[in-house]
Amino acid sequence: MTPEELQAYLHAHIPLSAAMQVQVDMVADEHVLLSAPLGPNINHRETVFGGSASALAILSAWSLLHVRLRKSGVAARLVIQSNRMDYLRPVAGAFAARSSLADAGQWPGFLRLLERRGRARAVVVADHPRWRHLGRALRGRVRHPWLRQRLTNASASRLFPSGSSDSRCGAR
Repeated sequence: MTPEELQAYLHAHIPLSAAMQVQVDMVADEHVLLSAPLGPNINHRETVFGGSASALAILSAWSLLHVRLRKSGVAARLVIQSNRMDYLRPVAGAFAARSSLADAGQWPGFLRLLERRGRARAVVVADHPRWRHLGRALRGRVRHPWLRQRLTNASASRLFPSGSSDSRCGAR
């Protein structure tokens, strides 16, 4: 999947990404890099709104799994189960989030478990691509996204979209 294809998909299926003016800067097997301008994501202090920073990190993590699953030929529904982000310093301009698997070796077992049980968990870390240079302004960790190939006993607190190949993110 090219950056342009992923960006079009995000904007069409996750409208918040379009409102935030999210750009897909890079798509690779190891990571996905997203960025957004300050303007539509500004807070009352003229810095990046924390919710926008968190949303960009979640979108980056979701996108990494979405791209990897598509490349593996797996049609699954992707849901972020939990997210944690520390806001260490204000960001006063454009911002970015780069996602990668917390443990690159988890992918084969993840796919086997998804095939066998119909659901699996992966830990994805999203951070700023120039993390060390910016004094660790943003640090995010998206934990245990759930993947479901079929809708089973969905609780009211989770969003599971309908459709077999249209993956969308539902946050709990």
